[in-house]
Amino acid sequence: MSLKDAATQVRENAYAPYSKFKVGAAVRSASGKVYVGCNVENAAYPEGTCAEAGAIAAMVAAGETKLVEAYVIADCPEPITPCGGCRQKLAEFGAAEAKVTMATVSGTEKTTTVGTLLPGSFGADFLDME
Repeated sequence: MSLKDAATQVRENAYAPYSKFKVGAAVRSASGKVYVGCNVENAAYPEGTCAEAGAIAAMVAAGETKLVEAYVIADCPEPITPCGGCRQKLAEFGAAEAKVTMATVSGTEKTTTVGTLLPGSFGADFLDME
């Protein structure tokens, strides 16, 4: 299944009773397997989770820690961009050159990279690992 199809399908499962803004995301891991996530809102704002975070959590739960591509889709006028927190999550598990496609349900797409979405990202190399 393509990332686009996976993200489009999982978007329908989003739990967005407050905003009515459903988002779907799919990531491809280094093994080639596809993991999906959708946004899950909560009445106690801001305790919801983003679609990208859900897809990454599913990947990690399956024992994988490297993504090579991501796709995010929502019903909006312009391609949906990951929030700042999700950009950091994408950078944690994807290399700077990992492809990220942002899309609308009407078919408009914009493709970029993790490094372009989050230049100068904070990573493990900044931490004292000794």
